Amino acid sequence: MKAALLVFLGGGLGSVLRFWIGKYLNSTNNGIPYGTFVANILGSLLIGVILGVAAKNNALSQNQTLLLATGFCGGFTTFSTFAYENHVFLKSGDFTSFALYTIASFVIGFLAVFAGLYLVK
Repeated sequence: MKAALLVFLGGGLGSVLRFWIGKYLNSTNNGIPYGTFVANILGSLLIGVILGVAAKNNALSQNQTLLLATGFCGGFTTFSTFAYENHVFLKSGDFTSFALYTIASFVIGFLAVFAGLYLVK
């Protein structure tokens, strides 16, 4: 029960922060949903740092890792919104934005995780 509460609290905080970032950076006028992109890349970097710190000499407890990685990063990043935004690009025929957004999200997201892990080595 304690683990579920930690994930719940972290997820709520992450979701609210993602909401604020999306509110200020996403716009129907500029094409690319920068808020979702920024949240996903920052979340990827952050989970790399968190799990890197957790693995380094057990620097974080299991509860701290649940709160931060599973909860906060899980609530902060969002695959479902990313998938829907890509659906909108495809439906509108904006194949360029679809390709740029998808490729950049995957490539930079993976690089951000690796960077986070590298930073705490």
